[in-house]
Amino acid sequence: MQKTPSGRIAAFGSSRIGPDEACYRDVFELSKAIAELGWNGITGGHQGMMAAFSEGIHAGGGHIRGVTLERFPTPPQNTLSEEVRARDFFDRMRNMIEEADAWLVLPGGLGTLAELAMTWDLVAIRVLEPRPLLVYGDMWLPVMDILRQQLVLSMDQAFSCITYCPTHADALHALQTPH
Repeated sequence: MQKTPSGRIAAFGSSRIGPDEACYRDVFELSKAIAELGWNGITGGHQGMMAAFSEGIHAGGGHIRGVTLERFPTPPQNTLSEEVRARDFFDRMRNMIEEADAWLVLPGGLGTLAELAMTWDLVAIRVLEPRPLLVYGDMWLPVMDILRQQLVLSMDQAFSCITYCPTHADALHALQTPH
């Protein structure tokens, strides 16, 4: 059966989660299912959640673009279909945000939070056309709750840009729902 291409989904996530952790295997399975829906992937191209996402997209038959950093060597064991070298973090973030038709925010740290914030802001202020911005996993619920309580912004506009997806089914459904 031929897949209908759905577009490119960029994934943001921690580089510090290893292949033997449950979260890594979970993201592999999720991204494999995303690729089976016809999505291709964009990621930072290195280890951790980026590797799990890349491996899953590859296993699901998708194309995976790694936007890697010149300052770090690309791991020799990778499943990237193509590699684009970015000169710095800002260039990488711009490339991943602008080239995506959807974004998936995986468990992560400060870098992931920065990528979420920049993407979210650009969609909320309508610099970018609306498209799926998914936050995936248990770690994001308390973060989103505190942001909802503490940020000074237009709640209906800002929070309507984000879809919290606690499960694979929620993420897959959000990617199949027109925005």
